[in-house]
Amino acid sequence: MTDTETETNSRTDSRTGSRAHPATTAAADGRDVVDVVVVGGGAAGLSAALTLSRARRSVLVVDSGEPRNAPADGVHGFLSREGLAPGELLRIGREEVAGYGGRVVADRVTEIRRDGEAFVVRTAGGRSQVARRLLVTTGLVDGLPEVPGVRERWGRDVLHCPYCHGWEVRDEPIGVLATSPMAVHQALLFRQWSPDVTLFLHTAGELTEEQWEQLAARGIAVVDGVVAGLDVAEDRLVGVRLDTGRRVPVRALAVAPRFEARAAMFEGLGLRSVEHPMGVGSHVESDATGYTGVPGVWAAGNVTDLMAGVMLSAASGMTAAIALNGDLVAADTAAAVAARRAPEPFGAAAEAANCERVLGERRHGIESVLAAQQG
Repeated sequence: MTDTETETNSRTDSRTGSRAHPATTAAADGRDVVDVVVVGGGAAGLSAALTLSRARRSVLVVDSGEPRNAPADGVHGFLSREGLAPGELLRIGREEVAGYGGRVVADRVTEIRRDGEAFVVRTAGGRSQVARRLLVTTGLVDGLPEVPGVRERWGRDVLHCPYCHGWEVRDEPIGVLATSPMAVHQALLFRQWSPDVTLFLHTAGELTEEQWEQLAARGIAVVDGVVAGLDVAEDRLVGVRLDTGRRVPVRALAVAPRFEARAAMFEGLGLRSVEHPMGVGSHVESDATGYTGVPGVWAAGNVTDLMAGVMLSAASGMTAAIALNGDLVAADTAAAVAARRAPEPFGAAAEAANCERVLGERRHGIESVLAAQQG
């Protein structure tokens, strides 16, 4: 690491009972080897790093500093952290990881390649780190509709998740921008938080008879026509503007982004994102523990679970960390058993075997002395 890199670290004296940095091992060429490199320092990555550090594993988190929820005013639905600013949650998480000896660096991973059973991770800051295992927590990118104003208001009063933001816009006029078959479902969800919901058909196409009936039964208005832009006053959303010139007052607009997993850098390892079964974007497939099927590689958070909120992402990070530690324990045990079975290079058994191979009947020792005396 260069002196200019930002790193969160903790090295304390174990004699005082405080937390010391877990030991790293050395590769054949002298480079240090950590147990796990975590790519991405959001809720999933930091949760995993905390669990692994508490398991006395050496962990390095590399984070490029691009949290998906940065525009949001707060994290919601996270027990004991309700309303906390996203940046503050990450700051606390980094401190907690460092308190158990984990390292967090502000850097961007530029290359990952396999080196035998290990991985070599290179970063824009010049770091080259060897790791026994890899955890992918790079999250996703929200592909937003190309409507003027949507990107600028994203995470504030242009929203997508009612569980994350519904309470904050309760009882307000809420619009739903239809860009996918999920639009009606989204409108029905937001109806739980407000009696004033309007579905803008925009580019979604025709609704089914069943959908029309559902919307009518719930009192959800439907507006035909393409949305041309948003009306904003005093830095607040006040309405939606149609291409016909008509304006419809709303105080919040729900959209359905296309979720794209950040996984391109892992394709050289054989890890590729695939289309999600619900048709809402791409994700990295993994099992319940986060294992991707690529030897040594796990995934957690939104890169594999597109629908996970912050709390679920944190939980998936812990789940993956437990699986990773179990895998490393199995590898460490197998290596220890192999070492125990291997003969000592200069032990008595090895010396006797070498003597037998080299001297045969000409070898000397107590047996040859006794044989001479008996003769």
